[in-house]
Amino acid sequence: MKNKHYDVIILGGGAAGLFCAFTAGQRGQSVLVLDSSNKVGKKILMSGGGRCNFTNLDIQPENYLSANPHFCKSALNGYNQWQFIEMVEQHKIAYHERKHGELFCDESAKDILKMLTDECAKAKVVIQTKCAIKTVSVLDSGYSIKTSQGDFESKSLVIATGGLSIPTMGATGFGYEIAEQFGLSLLPRTAGLVPFTFSDKSKQICERLSGLAVDVSMSVNATSFRENLLFTHRGISGPAALQLSSYWQPGQTIAVNLLPDMDARDLLLGYKNNSAKSLLRNLLSQQLSKSLVLELQNLYWQDHAEKPMAEIPDAALFDVASHLSDWRLKPSGTEGYRTAEVTLCGVNTDHLSSKTMECKTQPGLFFVGEVMDVTGHLGGYNFQWAWASGYAAGQYV
Repeated sequence: MKNKHYDVIILGGGAAGLFCAFTAGQRGQSVLVLDSSNKVGKKILMSGGGRCNFTNLDIQPENYLSANPHFCKSALNGYNQWQFIEMVEQHKIAYHERKHGELFCDESAKDILKMLTDECAKAKVVIQTKCAIKTVSVLDSGYSIKTSQGDFESKSLVIATGGLSIPTMGATGFGYEIAEQFGLSLLPRTAGLVPFTFSDKSKQICERLSGLAVDVSMSVNATSFRENLLFTHRGISGPAALQLSSYWQPGQTIAVNLLPDMDARDLLLGYKNNSAKSLLRNLLSQQLSKSLVLELQNLYWQDHAEKPMAEIPDAALFDVASHLSDWRLKPSGTEGYRTAEVTLCGVNTDHLSSKTMECKTQPGLFFVGEVMDVTGHLGGYNFQWAWASGYAAGQYV
């Protein structure tokens, strides 16, 4: 490349980095995106089962976790979901709404990535892949970046390197290293939106039920989600478990209500009154899958398994009801960054301007997307944060 000096250099070619790149490029800034992988936007391509859940119709600050819950408000207001949807429609990308306001591409996540790279091309953004960063240092007039593809200089530097989730996609802690190099503090990072694992007898139950999805209400620490729970060979996954994982701490027990739309006590007493000769497992199989009912029977009413309802004492039924509406499971852990959709915590937002994403103590240094301590719920919220934080920085770099 002849011109090795740019107005803006962005480290990371993911959702936030690309969005920031063309936003800055549209303002007439010369922009270079450096990415270590062989192509940009890999996480975009795999998201939403290859359909990319690119935003949500209902974006609220309450959908985000951060040590400073107010930090995300300015950026989310500055670039909202309707603006992104308008861009999607301008690019004639067909999409549909699923439950809870989640928006997905009709065809492929490739459509969203193509939209971003087309916008970058239109804004004359230069994208350099297979580019390993060696050092980042400060100059009087900006920043110097030494890479495997040569040395570059810029007035502004944007860190859009993402978090630690899914290392097979090239995720590294590089962005955190840059933050520490410039004296910014980090909040302890953990895997978020990630399946739970078990090491006790629950593991065998999950293995036997693997592939079964159940509509449940699941809670921990007074936070609950009503979604599908999916049993796997290693533990539990599905939207309910993934959402809850962002709030769970190691050692805590989670509560699962298997009958979220009914009072379990009333249901079982009704069975006893109206179906006195029937077996409990046969009656419960009207509400829950037979395989799950058999596992619960082995756990909670083995002694009454072959008794007709009329012969089961009310106290025993109430005990069963309590487990149906408050099934306690104690995960041994999670599957970790290997399958996590996001990294919780990260660069402390106290160091950053909520309006511009610029570092308060290091002029010209910006952080966008997952690398900082803002994590969305499942359902398009993390992409909207990528667009919004990328836009905020792109307006000021």
